[in-house]
Amino acid sequence: MPAVRAWLLLLMLSPALATAELLRLVADPWPPFNDQRLPGKGLASDLVEQALARAGYTTSYVEVPWERAVLGLKRGDYDVLINAWYSADRTEYGYFSQPYLVNRIRFMRRKGSDIQFETLADLYPHSIAVVRGYAYSRDFDSDPQLLKVGVGSFEIAARMLHAGRVQLALEDELVARHLLGRKLSAIRDELEFLPQPLSENGLHILVRRSLVQHRDIARRFDAAIQAMSDDGSYAATLQRHSP
Repeated sequence: MPAVRAWLLLLMLSPALATAELLRLVADPWPPFNDQRLPGKGLASDLVEQALARAGYTTSYVEVPWERAVLGLKRGDYDVLINAWYSADRTEYGYFSQPYLVNRIRFMRRKGSDIQFETLADLYPHSIAVVRGYAYSRDFDSDPQLLKVGVGSFEIAARMLHAGRVQLALEDELVARHLLGRKLSAIRDELEFLPQPLSENGLHILVRRSLVQHRDIARRFDAAIQAMSDDGSYAATLQRHSP
């Protein structure tokens, strides 16, 4: 009997056990970072799934609208939100990894517009389309004098901007360029970026805090990303997803 107990304990502590642990991943469709129609489901999805596999986890993956993804993480429908920017309120229900990508957030305007941006006060006279539920930067998110118009996606924001219903739109530069080269190609030449970005935001996984092992999942993910950087597979993944 002691030998059986020892064998069971060894099995429980074995790294092989982690390979049987399923993490339910969720993201909102956010090409080129997350999109089931793209190779590897997009750059961010590809990196995260590779890293978690290295860390010893099996994963499932779904894409739902952002607000549903956040609600599902809070309710325990999902274990890991894989495309989250840091905000203090999210630490109440989730545990952040270290950033594994950086998003450069930029304003867009209609060509011919004279809108300039150096400080947030420069934006007070202008309406700005923002995706509901997104955290852009602490100062921007908390400034009550900014006229923000909530929308469901950047595609909607860009079309509203083109139609003159808002004066600015805000999005990650790679996301905007991806969509302007595809779904929004008809209006691409009529919109332009403002020179100065609003912010550069780290992209993290957000692990459901109600998981007992949430810290360990984030720690092992961080270590796997570092290992991928060291052996060249991180750079190779970036190259595969480059335009």
